[in-house]
Amino acid sequence: MLVLHVCSELFPLLKTGGLADVTGALPLALQELGADVRVLLPGFPAIRNGLVEEGVVAEFDTFAGPVRLLYGHLPDTHLGVYVIDAPSLYNRSGNPYMDPRQEPYSDNHLRFALLGYVGAELASGRDPFWRPEVVHGHDWHAGLLPAYLAARGRPAKSVFTIHNLAYQGVFAPHHFGELQLPGDFFSVEGVEFHGQISFLKAGLYYADHITTVSPTYAAEITTPEQGCGLDGLLRDRSGHLTGILNGVDPKVWNPDSDPLIGANYSVAKPQNKTRCKVALQEHTSLQSDVDAPLFAVVSRLTEQKGLHLVLELLPELVAAGGQFVLLGTGDPELERAFSAAGMRDPGQVSVQIGYDEAWSHSIMAAADVVLVPSRFEPCGLTQLYGLKYGALPLVRHVGGLADTVVDSTLEDIADNTATGFVFNDFDVNDLRRAMRRAFALWSKQKEWKAVRKNAMQQDFGWEASARSYYHLYERLLAH
Repeated sequence: MLVLHVCSELFPLLKTGGLADVTGALPLALQELGADVRVLLPGFPAIRNGLVEEGVVAEFDTFAGPVRLLYGHLPDTHLGVYVIDAPSLYNRSGNPYMDPRQEPYSDNHLRFALLGYVGAELASGRDPFWRPEVVHGHDWHAGLLPAYLAARGRPAKSVFTIHNLAYQGVFAPHHFGELQLPGDFFSVEGVEFHGQISFLKAGLYYADHITTVSPTYAAEITTPEQGCGLDGLLRDRSGHLTGILNGVDPKVWNPDSDPLIGANYSVAKPQNKTRCKVALQEHTSLQSDVDAPLFAVVSRLTEQKGLHLVLELLPELVAAGGQFVLLGTGDPELERAFSAAGMRDPGQVSVQIGYDEAWSHSIMAAADVVLVPSRFEPCGLTQLYGLKYGALPLVRHVGGLADTVVDSTLEDIADNTATGFVFNDFDVNDLRRAMRRAFALWSKQKEWKAVRKNAMQQDFGWEASARSYYHLYERLLAH
């Protein structure tokens, strides 16, 4: 089985969010099941600099200009990677999607249409030595891939995965003529969305099968509340829509072997988690106090993540004896507000604006509670990392959070199934109640440690998820 994944980023070469963790782990997990997997990426500087390049596959002209298709492999793996070498489109410093003013690049429609176009080229035999049978696109950046395949008579089966329906890749209609798609593709039954071009809708409409990253989110996006205007199309295609939960790569996220944390520990020997907490407190302005429950946020700072609710409750958290650490970047107002909170109370609140992979591991190892109070959450990886590292997730009952965290009710604690704290309503009062339950459980350390043990024993590795994708590919190829 020959499978090509098409995406805009891949850990460890380039990461701006959870998408890179998925695309960095899933192809490798599929390889272990026997699939012949390769990945196609744009030639961003971080990708070119980190890849072990082996040579040029092809040179050809496209609607976006001449390109070279390079081939190499991911360091320390046998994962083959194609890279689109188009310097005028991709050789830009900083964020791969936005300019220094944090505005989307004006030519993003060309930069990411080209990604889908080259994916279709590979499916049509552009590499004479390797031709995929299944082409799997991720998020709106690869949304035109199924459309280009459809325009060519579907030379390969296509799978399109929604990692977040809210990000849709919408562009002005006058750009359609630049994309080299058949004219009738710009219609309601095609790429048109409220008079504009939607790359994400193209993926949903033309893909042979749609997946998203948790079973609950797969159901939620067929409703007006969570469908982002595409719920009607998703209901029409519900027979070709599957929710497959994301996983965690144990080679990257494992407290027993993680080189990025202060001390290694495991579910059988959890004592060193306290050393990680002390190390974080020493590294920051936080007071050295192992008895204070440490609440953590590692997240994009956006309204979706519910962090304005956390900000409102921060004074209560501190007054109750808790500590708080945050690592994230995003909305400027949230950045300023959290930074101000850190300056007001440096002994109890530590805030780092930005993203640092190593520091995220240190926080997860040190934290007692990881906060994920999202308005919506397709899957969420933060709560999975929290479970793995014994940082009990405090989450809203939505999307993948609902699929992965069991509330610490009296019954679930007694049954040894509790793994965290869950609230329902997207408001301060319900989050406050969940936070108080966390403090109450912290005061009963025997029960806390039992719940932490349950959490760390959960298995959210990639094997089961990869097997689900493998069987999906088999079904598509059989028909």
